[in-house]
Amino acid sequence: MPEINGIRLPFIPAAGVGELNKHSSKVEISPGKTSFNDIFQNEISKLKFSGHAQTRMVGRDINLSEADILRLEDAVDRAKDKGANESLVIMDDKAFIVSIPNKTVITMINRNQMDENVITKIDSAVFA
Repeated sequence: MPEINGIRLPFIPAAGVGELNKHSSKVEISPGKTSFNDIFQNEISKLKFSGHAQTRMVGRDINLSEADILRLEDAVDRAKDKGANESLVIMDDKAFIVSIPNKTVITMINRNQMDENVITKIDSAVFA
């Protein structure tokens, strides 16, 4: 069985193994182009909203501007620096429960929905 880079192939390529080996070398990234890894790292570092949080956002008519998102991300970064896991982030008249390690908003409430004024299962609070 032919091998390419130590992997056994169950077939012989039409152009032959030698031709395939020529094209299996390292991929070069053109200057000025962003690599997949850079894009991937950028995306996973962004604040995310769980499905539950998105439902709450729509159902409770909570709107966030780009500036609000930046303030929320800053609060999450500050909580992470202090070693928090589940934080209550209070911003203006809204409150967010955030999983700090996952950078994910779990749920959100506004002042009108704070019925009992009790928040459980958090280890920190951050004022944004």
